[in-house]
Amino acid sequence: MTRVVFDVNVIVSALLLNDEMTKLRKIERCGRRWDVGDMNTATTVPHRHQPEYPVHSGYRQSEIGVIPSDWSVYSIGELFDYMRTASNSRADLGDTGTVSYVHYGDIHTRFDHFIDFDHNEIPRLVDDKQTIATRLRDGDLIVVDASEDEPGVGKSVEVRNLGVTEAISGLHTFLLRAKDERIQRGYRGYVLEKAPVKIQLRRRATGLKVFGISKQSLRDVWIPIPLPAEQRAIAEALSDVIRLLDALEKLIAKKQAIKQATMQQLLMEKIRLPGFSEIWETRKLGEIVSIRNQRILPSCVAPDTLCIELDHIGSANGRLVTYQTASFSTSTKQCFFVGDVLFGRLRSYLRKFWHADRDGICTTEIWPLMGNSEQIESRFLYLMVQTNRFIEAAGISYGTHMPRADWNVIQNFQIRLPSITEQCAIAATLSDMDAEIAALERRRDKTCTLKQGMMQQLLTGRVRLVETG
Repeated sequence: MTRVVFDVNVIVSALLLNDEMTKLRKIERCGRRWDVGDMNTATTVPHRHQPEYPVHSGYRQSEIGVIPSDWSVYSIGELFDYMRTASNSRADLGDTGTVSYVHYGDIHTRFDHFIDFDHNEIPRLVDDKQTIATRLRDGDLIVVDASEDEPGVGKSVEVRNLGVTEAISGLHTFLLRAKDERIQRGYRGYVLEKAPVKIQLRRRATGLKVFGISKQSLRDVWIPIPLPAEQRAIAEALSDVIRLLDALEKLIAKKQAIKQATMQQLLMEKIRLPGFSEIWETRKLGEIVSIRNQRILPSCVAPDTLCIELDHIGSANGRLVTYQTASFSTSTKQCFFVGDVLFGRLRSYLRKFWHADRDGICTTEIWPLMGNSEQIESRFLYLMVQTNRFIEAAGISYGTHMPRADWNVIQNFQIRLPSITEQCAIAATLSDMDAEIAALERRRDKTCTLKQGMMQQLLTGRVRLVETG
């Protein structure tokens, strides 16, 4: 059997340290090749569903497709015992209590592969809601049995670093405890992420709006398992990438906090940029800024015109997370143009804002704000609507269930206004910080892509790990 030496540190270093990010050329889903920069190409076997035959040397056909000859295939029922879980809802959880409670919603939204009790904040079951359930152990696998989408079916996390903490697994989860060491600790958190396993989970899922999988259906799912030494090598390689992702996330959060603090201080005159000493003037927002009230029906513009709804704008990050065109909308919209500042007036505490870099139309739940260019620079206006003071003023709203910012209040909002030259300098300084954060986010995204590619190559045996020594 042909094996390859696979050094994850070399790959990750190439990805993270090269500004061009060109070392990662491709991760081909078909399973034909893993090709990273100028490193050696690892020849692998085709995916089961590809028609190429015969099976390559060192591999064999199994119940779930082609796998390495020295790998085994077991059902989940052969590898794990089911332990007792609790059924408390989120309403029974809080910050106090003697027992930590792993909620299935947190597995979907907060955790990937592992739940680490040393680093993750876990809610607690309030003492008067205590129930009988098996206490967790390190190495246990918690699997969710319900999901709002198919990819989330069977999402799982391995328990780590419990220490003296008492914890239980809750509603809509299965608690799986390994019968023996055929699956090594540190590898269990990945076993349900293998592509052949995900295919089985999706096929066994039932439901229309909420997808679920039964205990018996999960018990019969087949898992390809390498020898213990290779499991440990795979777990170590993937853990290296996960640690790098965690480090990048922390660095991004730190840079974002620094940028936010700098913006607040600059706009409140607590700090000044070098070379500026002119006195700022106080103005009412309505004297220099207005809403662009140009209403229009989507049918009256070109079908491919950009159309922005409130949920298209990210919360507190000033970015479009998605968009649509006018052809998909029928209700009355408002026009906006390049340089306008879009601010979500519905539930303004969500901090929905965007500096338009193209023309388009938007929902009437968004204010397209335009400033007098002789008195306020659009990038400065964009920064101003992000400040805590402005968000608090916008929070003085009307409507109980659907609170909307009131322009009669906002137009009287007082702002401190420097010269246009200083406004541009402040905007440029903060824009440079945004660019640095964006570069880190791109680096994080590429690392995440690498991780996903590595997982599918390593967890299916298409790329093999051996000791380099």
